[in-house]
Amino acid sequence: QVQLVESGGGLVQTGGSLRLSCVASGNIRSINAMGWYRRPPGNQRELVATIANGGFTNYATSVKGRAAISRDNAGNTVYLQMNALKPDETAVYYCAAFTPDGTHWGQGTLVTVSS
Repeated sequence: QVQLVESGGGLVQTGGSLRLSCVASGNIRSINAMGWYRRPPGNQRELVATIANGGFTNYATSVKGRAAISRDNAGNTVYLQMNALKPDETAVYYCAAFTPDGTHWGQGTLVTVSS
């Protein structure tokens, strides 16, 4: 099992930046990739970015050029730097860890972008 704990959410103004962190514990050696997803109010969860063990990254089109996902050398912490935030990016942001047993999710952290 893998446990994930996110932090770094909060209130930010339009055009502002934030950095989210997610610490993984448990069977972290089983993790193949990690990622960030978000669920805006009244909408489905959507991809923000992922990063594989080899460092390959993938971003949603809507955040390309404004987001950066990274992992620490130990591989148990993943970060998401988001810049130039927009009000419609208000959402609960979730950390995900992909393992052979399936996808593990954190509890989420709320990001509110004020207009």
